[in-house]
Amino acid sequence: MQTAPKTVFWHRDLPPLSADIVGEDTVEAVSERVQGSLSHRDDAWIRCYQNLMNHARVRIEQEVTRLGGHYAHVHQESIDIRHDDAKGEAWLYGRFDFVLYGEPMPAAHPA
Repeated sequence: MQTAPKTVFWHRDLPPLSADIVGEDTVEAVSERVQGSLSHRDDAWIRCYQNLMNHARVRIEQEVTRLGGHYAHVHQESIDIRHDDAKGEAWLYGRFDFVLYGEPMPAAHPA
């Protein structure tokens, strides 16, 4: 079984040294909604957090592809609890700032 190459690197986990900085970008993601409220680190919060981080990873991977890069290094994240009191629902919202990296193009060999 072959696994896909790693694209998203979080905080202290760095992309390959061969990669060059291409730019910076930000993505936003949300978790699934749950009934009631979220208390930091209760079961619902943990489930929403895991769901949010999975959505964030997918969104960042999509942006890396869209922007023509190879890797993203997330260096800052902000996570907030959101509420819809009318529906009695809560969810997590995240904003993730990352540096986009690309592998250098191989040098063309003269014919």
